[in-house]
Amino acid sequence: MRDEVDELSEAWARERPDLDLRPVAVFSRISRLARHLDLARREAFTAHAIEPWEFDVLAALRRAGEPYELSPGRLLRATLVTSGTMTNRIDRLAERGLVERHPDPDDRRGVIVRLTREGKAAVDGAFTALVEAEAVFLGELPPTQQRELAGLLRQLLVPFGS
Repeated sequence: MRDEVDELSEAWARERPDLDLRPVAVFSRISRLARHLDLARREAFTAHAIEPWEFDVLAALRRAGEPYELSPGRLLRATLVTSGTMTNRIDRLAERGLVERHPDPDDRRGVIVRLTREGKAAVDGAFTALVEAEAVFLGELPPTQQRELAGLLRQLLVPFGS
């Protein structure tokens, strides 16, 4: 089975036989796959009326477990955005009724952000659609190869801490 990356790599090999093009074969495929995954994510989120940034915040709250709440600081660490950006995102999600702010019982000046029933339904629906879409991408690989691929990609990502 051949793909367009094979053609691209062969063309470069003709023009630059002095280079080891194995990275091109790997990362050109990862880049193309990332574009397809981004489209699948957007479709999954759009079908559930949420934006990718909204999913990131709602998913962090959902993963926290019941009662699905985190401090804004913990949300910052989970989503890797600035404090001002997070405040804006919480405001917008609260306006949509997807999260609520509650006083932090451990810090009189602080708040806790809690997922609402509507927010939980939105993130659960979007996540289900996302997992189903991603499963299609892996459909041709048996479970053992899926685990192997996950492990290999983990090895590449660990040095970046992400």
